Amino acid sequence: MKQSFAISAEVRTMHGKGASRRLRREGKVPAIIYGGTENPQAIQVSANELMKSLKHEAFYSAILNVEIAGKAEKAVLKDLHRHPVRNDVMHMDLQRVLANVLLRMHIPLHFKGGDVAPGVKTGGGIVEHQQIQVEVECLPKDLPEFIEVDLSELNLNDAVHLSQLTLGEGVQFVELVRGNDISVAAVHLPRLPTEEELAEDAAKAAAATPAAVGKAKAAAKAPAPAAATKAAPAKKK
Repeated sequence: MKQSFAISAEVRTMHGKGASRRLRREGKVPAIIYGGTENPQAIQVSANELMKSLKHEAFYSAILNVEIAGKAEKAVLKDLHRHPVRNDVMHMDLQRVLANVLLRMHIPLHFKGGDVAPGVKTGGGIVEHQQIQVEVECLPKDLPEFIEVDLSELNLNDAVHLSQLTLGEGVQFVELVRGNDISVAAVHLPRLPTEEELAEDAAKAAAATPAAVGKAKAAAKAPAPAAATKAAPAKKK
């Protein structure tokens, strides 16, 4: 059963960087909702409530119920702007959806069976996840929460492509429409390090030996050599 998410928003009347900073200090996140048949609308939402929703993977690919000043709208999350250090949400973009208009969204992949795949269990291989999400196109009512990828039958050097995945009715992969049957996961032997990588690791290990560390500390503590001074020329009598 799909999870349902609701966002309670207020109309945002203050604009600009200064106004956005004040909103964040008040525990609000500035946002915008656009698309559909209406003009873009500046809104603000509770930072605490938004952070709770963002903990759920399904929130990123769900049809959201957005209530703005008593009016209900359907939308999807299109973008989040986060602080580069604190990871706080600085701004959010929502896109309205219409029931009869195709929608494009990135949907997460859920992998299963990798531990029992013959290429892993008996072949000594490892699973490489080449994609963690894929873009689909469908009507809002058909939007999947996630797409399952079964790896349990993969042998060594086998791969799973988009064309092998099962989708619900009315859903299609954007890359397949473009003619790109990309690989989403594969099983292969672990890559052995090159001679250059081994030499680099050996050099790092040698540099980290107690003797090398002691020499580096001694050099750091040693007084700097006195600067050479030129003798003053003797005065002629």
